[in-house]
Amino acid sequence: MQYQFIGYWGFGFPSELNTILTKLTEEKKTKLFNFHQGITVGGISYIGGEEMELARGETLIASLSASGLSDSIDAWVKQENNQLILGREPFGRVPLYWAKIEKVIWFASQLKLLLPIIYEPSISIPGFYGYTCFSYVPTPLTPVENIFAVPAGTEQIFLEPEIQIQRHYDWRENLVQVEDKNNAITQLQTLLKNAINRQIIDLNYEPVGVFLSGGLDSSIVAALLVQEGIKVRAYTLDFGKNSFSEWEYAEKVAQHLDIPLMKVSVTPKLIKSALLDTVKALDLPFGDGVTVPLYLLCKTAAQEVSVIFNGEGGDQLFAGWTNKPIIAAAIYNKQENFIQQYLHTFHKLWGYEQKVFQPQIYERVKNISAEKWVEFALDDTFCMGLIHKLRRASLILKGAQNIHPRATNLAFANGLVVRSPFCDLELTEWTFQIPGEFNLKGSNEKYILKKAVESWLPPEVVWREKRGMGVPLSYWCLNELWSEIRQWLNPEVLQAEGRFISDLAITIIQGKLGGQIRSRRVGEILWLLMIWEIWRVTILGESTISNSGYNPLLLPPWWWKWIEQVKN
Repeated sequence: MQYQFIGYWGFGFPSELNTILTKLTEEKKTKLFNFHQGITVGGISYIGGEEMELARGETLIASLSASGLSDSIDAWVKQENNQLILGREPFGRVPLYWAKIEKVIWFASQLKLLLPIIYEPSISIPGFYGYTCFSYVPTPLTPVENIFAVPAGTEQIFLEPEIQIQRHYDWRENLVQVEDKNNAITQLQTLLKNAINRQIIDLNYEPVGVFLSGGLDSSIVAALLVQEGIKVRAYTLDFGKNSFSEWEYAEKVAQHLDIPLMKVSVTPKLIKSALLDTVKALDLPFGDGVTVPLYLLCKTAAQEVSVIFNGEGGDQLFAGWTNKPIIAAAIYNKQENFIQQYLHTFHKLWGYEQKVFQPQIYERVKNISAEKWVEFALDDTFCMGLIHKLRRASLILKGAQNIHPRATNLAFANGLVVRSPFCDLELTEWTFQIPGEFNLKGSNEKYILKKAVESWLPPEVVWREKRGMGVPLSYWCLNELWSEIRQWLNPEVLQAEGRFISDLAITIIQGKLGGQIRSRRVGEILWLLMIWEIWRVTILGESTISNSGYNPLLLPPWWWKWIEQVKN
């Protein structure tokens, strides 16, 4: 089981600081270290597991690896030349946080570990606004004032009184592009096999799990593991009759590879039972509807295996189906600049600020530029070609700030380590050498990847049109999960909280936000709001705020829709 850690570094009294540290963790695994006795002091506590054998020499104080591989460190704490250095690898698999209290830097692998050292922790308005734009909080912000996240691919260097951010890696387009498609396909096959081999080096005879969605990427991972003789158990999700079924494709893959497949049927009842545990496991608010199903998948897999493989990252590398709208917009929509077009691909609340926030919050966010949070990822300095630019942006934003850290947190919470073969530096750097047209052929996305693996998997899996994980959020939120929506988005509670307008849920259901917030997006936005409310109460500890008992959401969603139709 992976440990978590919290520590301090700076100028202070060691006995007092260590007393605080011990109280925070209530653990006896506290390891003290001194940089220069009497000048700079430090201490650290490892929580919930054994300290990992460190592979970077005496300067390394702590490290974490999502995969559990000692030669694959994802987040680290070092001390060099009387400097504290906090760093993360570029895929963003493991988060890392810090806060400055007087002349002491506190650091931790979980946000919740730092909350007790902040006097009366409060919401960061920019962090809160970022969450509503993206469904995750953009780094280096967190949702809490005075606590910050180390961005992926950077090292945060502390030398009193200076704090510096230094990028140690950047994704960029290669000036030399592969010209021959057949050579590229052969190279890709080798790179995929090498990526798997690097992640199975410590495996013996115990089985490993694969989260098999039925899509191409996870199917490739399963096929490669089987080719290498690894015992594989596959796990897939079934969302029932109200969703687009993906598990049938997972079943085809499992039969083709002759591996056992466990289907986890996700029902609203199971969602309700795992909702609070998922938010606690995630640590930060992540507002995508897949998080609770993935938590349930981890929980199921943990009963049989300790190592899980997934296909996360494939869409980012090979211009997956989610890139289609922005590619079309870049070609045909000349009314908005490219950064604005890209912001729309998140399908959240950017652009609706005046309709969703109470006036005092709107005044504070209206001059915050969400464009600033994505412009570095879309910088032409690093990538000129459209596909390369989108790849870079997806790696920095949707991958490193959302998909990978939440996968790690969900796995760790269930005693698993998670391995993502598409998060392979050699493979990823190679994709920046591939012309954009190799990835797209007509409406067929990920073309070169499909050509490389078409002999490994059934053709109906390789060449089918991808639609994404079909979580039926709108149906669930407006039916079986309405009791949760009613509880957490109670207008009286929202009004007293002072951030969202009180009747926001009703406004969404009635279609008054307009734009893209219709049909299936209704459930996505209601879920986004609900997760925030659960997070601020269960993690931050804000009051749920007592109310009079009157709640207009006691009336069902169809009633509010009918009222709006009658008015019109």
